Amino acid sequence: MDAALPPDKLLALYPALGSMAQAELATLCTADAVANLAEGTELFAERQACRGFPLLISGTIKVVKTTPAGREMLLYRIEPGGSCVITTSCLLGHMPYTARGIAETPLQMLILPTALFETLIAGDSRFRDFVFHLLADRIAELMQLVEEVAFHRLDQRLAKLLLGKPEPIQATHQALADELGSVREIVSRLLKGFAAQGLVALGRERISLLDRAGLGQLAGISHQS
Repeated sequence: MDAALPPDKLLALYPALGSMAQAELATLCTADAVANLAEGTELFAERQACRGFPLLISGTIKVVKTTPAGREMLLYRIEPGGSCVITTSCLLGHMPYTARGIAETPLQMLILPTALFETLIAGDSRFRDFVFHLLADRIAELMQLVEEVAFHRLDQRLAKLLLGKPEPIQATHQALADELGSVREIVSRLLKGFAAQGLVALGRERISLLDRAGLGQLAGISHQS
């Protein structure tokens, strides 16, 4: 059986819950409420009803949009202390999900029930500010994603993606294509071109960056340390 979560650990990640009564916090953190999920677990799917506000304790969640042809685009990731803006919009608008949430790593999480979420939104300014700041930050990220998809070449976006990852990069060409909303064949061709230019070295599910300045120039980044 999963162990209960200490309320102090939850409050360290989500201080906006600090005004909740101790009894409410204890109930929220019981062993029955704690979910320990394996990598790859689908947390929610398109057109599925929302059952509460996720509170991520450890691990990461990726939120993706799937096209009718089966291609996926990464919209954003959720890390401990954050939550899902699509879930928030579904709760506020009483609408089903419009994307999928998948455990990118093994994770631990709680679900703030819908009724309690609505009570906190209505009566707790600290929690309401946290939720609305989350909305504002994620909307800004999504607008940046729309701008990159609409106006930037795929090679620029790939170069920027590589520069943002810790080295050495452990990723398949398919995983990179999913993050870019592209297909593996195109990403593989671009990576081979990068390798031919001396920008990267390719291995099995491994990419080493050889010329960060050159990649930064390609990505349109004026200075890359």
